[in-house]
Amino acid sequence: MSTTARSIRPAFVLLAVVLAGVGASGQRRFGGGERYVPPTLATSESFDGTWHFCRLAYRGRAWLTDYPDADYNFSTRVSELTKTTVGKALNGEPQPLIVRPTDDVLFQCPFVMLWQAESLYFTPEDAARMRLYLLKGGFLWSDDSWGTYAWQNFEQEMAKVLPEPQYRFVDLPSTHPMFNTRFTLKRVPQIPGISYWWRSGGDTSEQGSDSVQVHVRGVADSHGRLMVLSTHNTDIADGWEREGMDPRYFQMFSVDAYAVGINVLLYAMTH
Repeated sequence: MSTTARSIRPAFVLLAVVLAGVGASGQRRFGGGERYVPPTLATSESFDGTWHFCRLAYRGRAWLTDYPDADYNFSTRVSELTKTTVGKALNGEPQPLIVRPTDDVLFQCPFVMLWQAESLYFTPEDAARMRLYLLKGGFLWSDDSWGTYAWQNFEQEMAKVLPEPQYRFVDLPSTHPMFNTRFTLKRVPQIPGISYWWRSGGDTSEQGSDSVQVHVRGVADSHGRLMVLSTHNTDIADGWEREGMDPRYFQMFSVDAYAVGINVLLYAMTH
């Protein structure tokens, strides 16, 4: 990932050192598929005033993609790299949560994330609840969707939530505040899923010519606050989930993935 000024680069070097050092000092880095946590929906008792990573359990086959290691690893790194107080279970591990569009507890999540928008589906009730959530100050991030079909489906489903012409997706310029909350990012990198990266011998575009360019798009409210973010043709969360599986993948993709994730989270929490 490039930065807008050479003086910013040491921040990424420090990020890489901190991430690697924490792992070396005894914090286990889960690489993906090593942890089994039954998916359980959050209740009002799940929230204790601290920050919890919230995953959206939408109506579609792929909402559990990258679960649970992406959720746990990102929560761990947020607690290490920011001053955010991350909610933890009795065993001391982070406690990410799962919420549905129609759950009242959704409104206790200032930040919620979904995966693989090609399988996303909102009923009219889902859409109405998501609209209320977003307009009340919530933030939705869609990641790990690739190619034309996935984008068209996400755009179509989000139009149920935030109808045009009042709300439209726009490409976010590098000057958007989200790119400058903690790390100054010039762009969002293309991060492939590790299985595809291994299988292809290092390629990053998972759907060939249909996913060459990364698109960072968003929908803002009437005050200019970003409510919805889409990182399309990239898999930022795989950089979290798979950080412990391959040192080369960690160095090439995970450090950048955490920089993007922390920027997005801090933007969502402060706007």
